[in-house]
Amino acid sequence: MAIELIELSGNVLMVIVSDKLSQPELAEAQRECAKIIASKGRLRIIVMTEDFQGWESGGDWGDLSFQQEADPQIERMALVGDKKWKDLALAFVGQGFRDFQIEYFERGELAKARSWIMSK
Repeated sequence: MAIELIELSGNVLMVIVSDKLSQPELAEAQRECAKIIASKGRLRIIVMTEDFQGWESGGDWGDLSFQQEADPQIERMALVGDKKWKDLALAFVGQGFRDFQIEYFERGELAKARSWIMSK
């Protein structure tokens, strides 16, 4: 499994992404996230990678329907991973094109990411 969703306290959702991510796995995680948003309302999201190997080719990676529906309910997003993925990961999640803050933290900075996600 490449994506695991873990509900933390305070309307924080942790998403753990490992191995190589496929578009169907992302779509399934987005459906589960939409259910959590429907039950909890606004969320703050921490995305953490473990042994991340990139994205599989194929699938409709350009489908933005989840973002259009969920973005008003997302307050901020923290990405935690290896430095080598920073630029690609921020481009993938659309930093600068979404109406909430997105920050990248390097592996080992999970506590810093959690502090940032809870601030403000």
